[in-house]
Amino acid sequence: PWNQTSLGANKNAGKIRWILEHSYPQIDDLSALAKSAETGPLTEKTAAAGTQVAIWRYSDSADVDASDPAAEKLADWLEKSAQDAPEPKASLTLEPGAVSGKAGEKLGPITLRTDAAGVTVTPPADAAASGVRITDKDGAPVTTAANGTQLYFDVPSDAADGTASLGVQATTSVPVGRAFAGVTKSQTQILAGSSESTVSATATATWAEQGAIPAVAAQKNCAEGGVDITAANKGDEPFVFELKGTEYAVPAGESKTVTVPVGEDEAYDFTITGPAGFTQNFKGVLDCLTTGDSGPVTQQESSQPLPASAGGSSAAATDNLAATGSSSATPVIAGIAIALVVLGGGAVFLLRKKNAATSSTPGE
Repeated sequence: PWNQTSLGANKNAGKIRWILEHSYPQIDDLSALAKSAETGPLTEKTAAAGTQVAIWRYSDSADVDASDPAAEKLADWLEKSAQDAPEPKASLTLEPGAVSGKAGEKLGPITLRTDAAGVTVTPPADAAASGVRITDKDGAPVTTAANGTQLYFDVPSDAADGTASLGVQATTSVPVGRAFAGVTKSQTQILAGSSESTVSATATATWAEQGAIPAVAAQKNCAEGGVDITAANKGDEPFVFELKGTEYAVPAGESKTVTVPVGEDEAYDFTITGPAGFTQNFKGVLDCLTTGDSGPVTQQESSQPLPASAGGSSAAATDNLAATGSSSATPVIAGIAIALVVLGGGAVFLLRKKNAATSSTPGE
C-alpha cells in the first residue's frame, strides 16, 4: 500500500496516479494523446519521456524538463491537468495475515480482498494428516472464494499444538498505480501498465491447548519511521516475547504493537522468540522517502530507454519507460507483463535538469 512507501507522505500521490491513467502507456493512441495535449506528433519514446517528467515533478518536486519539445509539452499538460485519484485497491490480500486460538475452534475470520472474479483457496499442505480444514463461518469447506469472503481454519479438538497456512491464488489485472518496493534496497516504482497476472497471498494460524497462543505480524510504519510488530494473544496465559534484546508481555486476550525504529533505506531483520520454541522472522528494507543523499547524481542520456519489467515483458510498455535498479529487486508476479515507472529521478531518459542541485539519488 502507498502508506508503506514514499507515496504515503506525498500529498500529490493521487495526481501521479491520474497521470498514469491519462498518458502513455495506458493511452496508447498517440495521435489522440497528442491532440488532447496539443503537443504535435508523439512517438512511444517521447510520450514515455513526457509522462516520466510529469511524474518526477510530483514525486520529487523535481525541476526537470524533457529535451524533446513534444515531450515537454506533454509533461506540462499532464502536470497542469492532474487531479487527485484514489489509491488503487489491492489485487489480492488476506486480512489479517495471522490468527490464533485453541484446538477445537474455528480460527479467524480472515477476510479476502480482491478485484478478481474468482479465487482458488488452497488448504494447508498437511491437511489430510492434521485434519485442519478451511471453511466458512458455518463450517462448510471453502475451495473458491470472492471479494469479502471470510475464511476460517477449522482445527480438530484433538489436534496437537501447531501451525498451518492457507493460500489463495487468482488471475487478475494488477491495478495501475500499485507501488512496488524491493525487499532489498531499491527505488520505489509504480505500475504504469499491466496485463492479466497470477497473484497469490497466504495467511497462517497457530493453535494450542493451553498457555499463550500468539499471532504475530509486521508492517512498515512510515509515519513513525520504523516497523510495527503486532502480537495478539488468544491464549489463557501472557505471551512473553523478546525483540532486539527487550522483553515484552502481552496479557491473555489482548494485543500489543511495538514500533522498532529503522533508518531510511536501512535493512531490517527481526527475529522474535517466545516460549515453547516460538520463533518468527521479519526482514526487508524501510523505503519511505522518494529521494536520498547516498551519492552524487549521474545523468544519463540515451536513445535506448532502460526497461523495467517483472515476470514478463510488454513491447509497447516496458521498452519505453525510464527506470532504474535491477528488476530482481522488484517482487515477481507470475505471468505479468507490466511497465514500472520510477518514483525518484535516478535515471534520466530524454531529459535535462533545469537546476543541477535539484535531483534524486541514482538507483542501486
